[in-house]
Amino acid sequence: MILMRHGQTVFNVVYGKTRKDPGIRDPELTDDGRLQVARAAERLRNLTVRRVIASPYRRTLETAEIVTETLDIPLFIDPSVGERAVFACDIGTPRSALAERWPDLTLDHLEEDWWPAIEESEAALDRRCQRFRTRIAGDGAWSGTLVITHWGVIRALTRHRVQNADLVRFDPTAPHPGGGAVVPETDP
Repeated sequence: MILMRHGQTVFNVVYGKTRKDPGIRDPELTDDGRLQVARAAERLRNLTVRRVIASPYRRTLETAEIVTETLDIPLFIDPSVGERAVFACDIGTPRSALAERWPDLTLDHLEEDWWPAIEESEAALDRRCQRFRTRIAGDGAWSGTLVITHWGVIRALTRHRVQNADLVRFDPTAPHPGGGAVVPETDP
């Protein structure tokens, strides 16, 4: 399985410079973020990816849109791989608005307000990630899965702190925490 962090957003740019929440709810990708994702999608052509699972945030859906169009593979939405709700960017977009923007996606399994309450604890995030890990480990197709997710989820699953559009190999059957290695740029 490959874990991928979404591409850069305006929130990432501002927070990276100021270390303060700029108050941007569910941001979209920047132009640089779209380029990061396009480069990552080209790298993914060389890996065995047969499906994508993405969180329902705009930044992950935009990332998934680029990847699935590049690889011509199916996309499934799973709120359990959404970001830990701490900042304004972690307040999602209602299901109805997402369905309007992405009418071809199956979103009817989501609540209208599907994101976790702000100030989700580290322990709550870890429990959510453990449930995802257990569920996906029981799925025989996990080895061909790309999960497009967030910094906090990747850190909770692997203890890696990754940049936008980074890829991490991950075995959900390995002991927790950890498992996983950042995919090097030169990976064939």
